[in-house]
Amino acid sequence: MLEAQREREDKYDVDLDFAVPDLAKALPADGRIEQATVELDSVYYDTADQDLFRHHVTLRRRSGGADAGWHLKVPADKARTELRLPPDDGDSVPAEFADLIAGVALGKPLHPVAMISTVRSAHRLYDKQGILLAEVADDRVEATAVGESARASQWREVEVEVGEGGDEKLLKRIGKRLTRGAAHPAGRGSKLERALSTDSDPSRTPDEGGDARAVLLAYVDAQIQAIVAGDVALRRGHDPVHPTRVGIRRLRSTLRVYGTLFDPTSRDWLDAELSWYAGLLGEVRDRQVQRERFAAAVAALPTELVLGPVAARIENDLLGEQLHHRAAVMEALSGDRYRKLLTALTSWRISPPLTEAVTEPRSIERGSRRAERKAVTRVTAAAAGTDDDALHRARKAAKRARYAAELAAPVLGKKPAKKKVAKFKKLQEVLGEHQDSVVAAGILRTLGARAGTTPGENGFTFGLLYGLEQQAAQHARTQATELAT
Repeated sequence: MLEAQREREDKYDVDLDFAVPDLAKALPADGRIEQATVELDSVYYDTADQDLFRHHVTLRRRSGGADAGWHLKVPADKARTELRLPPDDGDSVPAEFADLIAGVALGKPLHPVAMISTVRSAHRLYDKQGILLAEVADDRVEATAVGESARASQWREVEVEVGEGGDEKLLKRIGKRLTRGAAHPAGRGSKLERALSTDSDPSRTPDEGGDARAVLLAYVDAQIQAIVAGDVALRRGHDPVHPTRVGIRRLRSTLRVYGTLFDPTSRDWLDAELSWYAGLLGEVRDRQVQRERFAAAVAALPTELVLGPVAARIENDLLGEQLHHRAAVMEALSGDRYRKLLTALTSWRISPPLTEAVTEPRSIERGSRRAERKAVTRVTAAAAGTDDDALHRARKAAKRARYAAELAAPVLGKKPAKKKVAKFKKLQEVLGEHQDSVVAAGILRTLGARAGTTPGENGFTFGLLYGLEQQAAQHARTQATELAT
């Protein structure tokens, strides 16, 4: 049976003679520490082109320890989701995992790429109720990369993983004690990365800093990671539609705001394909949003104004449409067009098609300021008029200004960037409310007409809800005018 858990850990590089400090001071009163030593042997799997590794996805078969079996780790914002299957007698990747990573692997066969043996001295920190707060793993590692350039390496590292009852504050407390004892934040994200000796691998996330190329690629990399994580989650039957669309929007915004920094042919093709995929996901998301919106609106009405099976009509119709569009998304995941999109995203992580303009010191700052000016101009003009489409376009401009400020934070400074992000996020939300009301009004008009010709139903309540949506749209327009000035 497939098990899943969230994994949040910090890693530290240490010398072979490193002494783990007293961790008791990081514990709350009446807490306790248990220690144990275990030997772990892991075989890591990937494609010949290391497609999983490039997307921060890890697949391994482990023996030894309480969690022996198959492990699949996929990105989940600042953490990772670890999926587990029990051990088996073979060395073939289980079908459950092969199906989940079919998109990331681009249909290529999987085979061993590294073998890693670890002698782990684990310090498990519990509170007085016996709830695990954190595990500090002191690892002595031997690794061998598989292939023509097979090589062996040894090192020692410390991992600090949050337990069920732990939090970020505890991670920081333990981290401070470790760094006082000559530990250093790890230069690599995983044992596999170190085993494969990828110091010069361009798929690694660039460090933050004022350099335009590093800032740009760090942001692009984060959005591609969100899209890939969404792929795996969709194949698991989960609902990552919203975060996946946000990753796509941020990436498309970057392609447009900072368009001169990318090769135009590659940029335009990727933008078009992302737009296609976002459109498929958007059909699902729109029904999700409207179902929630209408359910709340109907529940807020006095019962005497709800004539007929209004809630059932809305739920049945929109849920049916949502499931239909979800099926279309799943079909697309198996298609050649989507696979080409994932292939391109992999290429953008390995060798992004940048132009010489990226070497200009102020290219990031200028792009952010252009996006800001364009958003203010469009919102001001659209809010003063009556064109709903113009307000929708203004909302898109506000999104681009927000995302551009997010990207530019290392250049602009965290405080100025945070202020800009907050401003355009508010505009985006208000204009989003306007757009939701416009879309909702159209849906209600259709449902009301359908109910008016169906025995046992009545169009009255749909007309009432339509009027409320019209009022909400006008209120949002007024708010946008005030925010833009």
